[in-house]
Amino acid sequence: MRVLLKMHSKKQAPLKYYVGIDVGSASVRAALVDEFGTVVAHADQPIQIWEPQPDHYEQSSADIWAACCLVTKKVVCGVDASWIRGVGFDATCSLVVVDKQFQPLAVNCEGQNYRNVIMWMDHRAVSQVERINATQHRVLSYVGGVMSVEMQPPKLLWIKENLQESCWEKAGYFFDLPDFLSWKATGVTARSLCTVVCKWTYTSDGGWDDSFWKMIGLEDLVKDKYEKIGNHVLSPGESVGKGLTPEAAKDLGLPAGIAVAASLIDAHAGGLGVIGADVKGYNLPCENEPITSRVAMICGTSSCHMGVSETPIFVPGVWGPYFSAMVPGLWLNEGGQSATGKLIDHVVRGHVAFPELQSKAAASAHSIYTYLNSHLDLIKKSLPVGFLTVDLHVWPDFHGNRSPLTDLTLKGMVVGLTLSRGLDELALIYLATIQAIALGTRHILETMQAAGHHINTLFLCGGLSKNPLFVQMHADITGKPVVLSKEVESVLVGAAILGACASGDFVSIQEAMAKMGKVGRVVQPNHEHKRFYDKKYEVFLKLVEHQREYRSIMNSF
Repeated sequence: MRVLLKMHSKKQAPLKYYVGIDVGSASVRAALVDEFGTVVAHADQPIQIWEPQPDHYEQSSADIWAACCLVTKKVVCGVDASWIRGVGFDATCSLVVVDKQFQPLAVNCEGQNYRNVIMWMDHRAVSQVERINATQHRVLSYVGGVMSVEMQPPKLLWIKENLQESCWEKAGYFFDLPDFLSWKATGVTARSLCTVVCKWTYTSDGGWDDSFWKMIGLEDLVKDKYEKIGNHVLSPGESVGKGLTPEAAKDLGLPAGIAVAASLIDAHAGGLGVIGADVKGYNLPCENEPITSRVAMICGTSSCHMGVSETPIFVPGVWGPYFSAMVPGLWLNEGGQSATGKLIDHVVRGHVAFPELQSKAAASAHSIYTYLNSHLDLIKKSLPVGFLTVDLHVWPDFHGNRSPLTDLTLKGMVVGLTLSRGLDELALIYLATIQAIALGTRHILETMQAAGHHINTLFLCGGLSKNPLFVQMHADITGKPVVLSKEVESVLVGAAILGACASGDFVSIQEAMAKMGKVGRVVQPNHEHKRFYDKKYEVFLKLVEHQREYRSIMNSF
């Protein structure tokens, strides 16, 4: 854990602090953030993932809450409690199931009650989502026309059809994980507009649509006025209940009663942490333009592309438009790639030369990715590094396509393999994979722009934004400048912004975003490489076209 706590002289008025807590796929992180958006203390703790069978990913809400408590106690240790003004949570959009007494219920056939969370990346509900999409119900127009298997209705239907007695009938509440955390902190079962709009089909003007739930076979949820999935909805950043309960305060090491904010999904918190930053003086095309000219890209295990608009824009294959789901008063569209950081890890760690990479990286005291980036610089000779993949091409949908094709059945592709097995080849496939992810981003941005978005600048945050090769490839391949925030932990800053709003210290999320989000570094595209990447993009689109042709051929035997 790094602790960067600033000490103040007695003459100075004490700073106001906010705690941001972020539950990612594999770890929980917390930060103590000051009113200027500086992360002054930071800690993380791994959490467990179970994969009982392929495409089934489960977690434990008790394990997650215990990790939240551990990291929060670490970041507030030694700080005057009266300086801490609010707490904000964000989390993956995983599904938490508890009984009527709020005890965990098994989401698995083994009856393991502590495993009561179906993770966001779980793809068990494929047949359920196909049936939901076949209804062509009007709510689907707000998710790009096609619902994802990663959303909650198909998972709820899977539970009803597969665990009727052991789980469905005993369930008291189904929470999105961000809402479970705010309940755990306050004892209030209110839901965030962000979660219910983005993952559950709620609309800010019409609420729940009874006909949808009845049509898909989940009419039971309508009967009790949606008590199980939420009938009290708050805007992100609104104060929940009476703040921290004494029990939660003790667990977290914070004072009882401090403000707790209505939560956000993790990607949306990252968007909040970067998209509103003041860019004056950086010579960016988005300067003096509305926030609608920006896209926030949150890149970790998976990637999300968040664009906002003043009027609703319906983008085929891109989720939304969702009103006020991230920035109050603006419509949100959300593109995404289901596996990015996870894909890079998969490709690198599965390569025969990985043990050699590991030992050489360790000997040079570098991470494996820093070492690979240096190795690419060695082998590129006089060429720009990106040109090394002139005859090596990757289609990155190893976990299906979320946007803009919304096709879960698509697979990964690699064209240009040889018999070579060394570190050079590992570095090249790593580069081609990063380029494929960036080409996928270009595909999403072009689809958003064709539908009516006007985007000229990318704002990146998340773990992959720390990799300079990943950042440069996104600038070069999209042709747009990339802004990195001053604080690499933008998701945690976004969560803290929520706590700041709940405390009443800022009049709006927009004011908090502008004051607490800061520009760090700007990466410009190499425009002289445009022709090469235009050709790579042409090949990229051919790859999926060919994959579909191959499937058609095989389906006809």
